[in-house]
Amino acid sequence: MKKLITALSAASMLTAPALFAADEVKIGFVTTLTTGAASIGKDQENAVNLALEHIGASMGGKPVKLIMADDGFKPELGKQATDKLVKQDDVDFVAGYIWSHVLLASRKSVLDAGKFLISANAGPSPVAGKLCHENFFSTSWQNDQTPMAMGETLNQQGVKSLYVMAPNYAAGKDMVAGVERTFKGEIVGKDLTKWGKDAQLDFSAELAKAKASGAEGIFVFYPGKAGPAFIKQYEQAGLQDSLPLYTVFTVDSLSLPKLQAGGMKGVLGSQMTQFWSPDLDIPANKKFVDDFRAKHGSYPSFYAAQAYDAIQLIKSAVDAVDGDLSDMDGMRAAMEKADFPSVRGEFSYGNNHMPIQNFYSRTVVEDADGNWTTTIDATVFENHQDVYAGECSL
Repeated sequence: MKKLITALSAASMLTAPALFAADEVKIGFVTTLTTGAASIGKDQENAVNLALEHIGASMGGKPVKLIMADDGFKPELGKQATDKLVKQDDVDFVAGYIWSHVLLASRKSVLDAGKFLISANAGPSPVAGKLCHENFFSTSWQNDQTPMAMGETLNQQGVKSLYVMAPNYAAGKDMVAGVERTFKGEIVGKDLTKWGKDAQLDFSAELAKAKASGAEGIFVFYPGKAGPAFIKQYEQAGLQDSLPLYTVFTVDSLSLPKLQAGGMKGVLGSQMTQFWSPDLDIPANKKFVDDFRAKHGSYPSFYAAQAYDAIQLIKSAVDAVDGDLSDMDGMRAAMEKADFPSVRGEFSYGNNHMPIQNFYSRTVVEDADGNWTTTIDATVFENHQDVYAGECSL
């Protein structure tokens, strides 16, 4: 009998940690932690960790377990990482996804497993339209929206002709479609350049064509390391005085320190559009930006802002059901309310779970401490909803 009691006691001690481990909120976060785009993933990781610090790494009375996963900037690797999170780690939420082609390759793995999928960046048109899903939410935007705001900015500034450049993949095509949808002037030239493993980084031929086109401005979308490469060549070509630069997701808090260190002053005064800015006068944003800068010595990027909001959105869901992770309906209903301290301020969700939010025009400036950053000029769209919501059956 003593041997039996001892054995049962030992078994109890062995199973106790397992039972505790199950009583936690597991979040998998897929981003790019290697390759030349790793700086984006690191910025997101820093923001996620800051968000967890701000909430005491607890949701619904349960501790949070974060599992970071690397997509290697490849759809196949992103899907493999997602499959592991869903099947082996059995996470409750999968968030992240910088790249549209990675999200599109991975979405079914999450949604078919009955998990929540939170995009902290990518917003390809299919997931906002015909591929919308009740368990998919975004804390960023639908790809077309930001360039649509840029098209309207160009109209307001009286620009009549435009040269357009973007990489040839899902997001690049959406960005071009977005600016074309709202810009009322003439698109006098367009180049979709090679993307992926052997992404084109030499834009001299395209810049020569843009200069010869007679356009009144050039619109580009080049994320990651392609952005600084383009800006450098744009300045070297001496185009800043004759071909004003308008961008989306190209000039940001990740690229600006590098551009400043390189003395590329041609980017100062260039314009972009976005739903968020470091100088938004909102308490949650002030705390986020101040604490991020104190920890990392730089402004957070929009990638970081969206990652931070992803954690806050998940917390709102888990808190609403008091940590009952089996209550999918309750968590979904809570997220649909968008009732959390977002760094962008108050917003709402459309039927396709894409944010309905403001978009601003922003200009690259030098702050009081001599750091290059961006500041808001004007509100371009108020409570803007993406154009694909009507294709969503939810």
